[in-house]
Amino acid sequence: MMTDLKFPFHENTVPVLVVPVIAVLVPFIIFGVYYYLRKDIYDFHHAILGILYSVLLSGVITDSIKDAVGRPRPNFFFRCFPDGKAVFDQVTGDVICHGDAKIVKEGYKSFPSGHTSWSFAGLCFLSLYLSGKLRAFNRGGNVSKLCIVIFPVLAAVLVGISRVDDYWHHWTDVFAGALIGVSLSHFSVNLDLNDFPLIN
Repeated sequence: MMTDLKFPFHENTVPVLVVPVIAVLVPFIIFGVYYYLRKDIYDFHHAILGILYSVLLSGVITDSIKDAVGRPRPNFFFRCFPDGKAVFDQVTGDVICHGDAKIVKEGYKSFPSGHTSWSFAGLCFLSLYLSGKLRAFNRGGNVSKLCIVIFPVLAAVLVGISRVDDYWHHWTDVFAGALIGVSLSHFSVNLDLNDFPLIN
């Protein structure tokens, strides 16, 4: 098992503070532009509430699972033993970590990926919102609309890939995070189609 946890420990390609920017702030700006053009406060209100519901619920579920599961990250070995020298208790065989306690504790939060679940929750919501506003699936044959709709999902996929590439998560963590985010974004869009007609 330790072999799977001996990947290098280095900084994130996508820092923690960048995720709310791309998953929440960018969609807010797009909702604001649509409101400015159409002056539809009802749509703006529901779009803001929908994405906040999706992202915040995703965060709560993801963090709850992280704390319950406690799966070690792929770079756990070098979090635990920064000098590369493993130390184990002679009697019990337990690991004796001599790394920074905060860094070691964070090393037990691999499953599922929070970056990925937040990104998919916010950006898939945005994708569904755009598909409704652009009428991307009305069989009009306009491929450019599909490209616009797919772009937010692609951004979320790239965030997920960066988590595996940085050795902060196993691929299964990223897959689970994406599943949580996609499910909650879809659920948030479809809470009540009569009051929240994003998909026309």
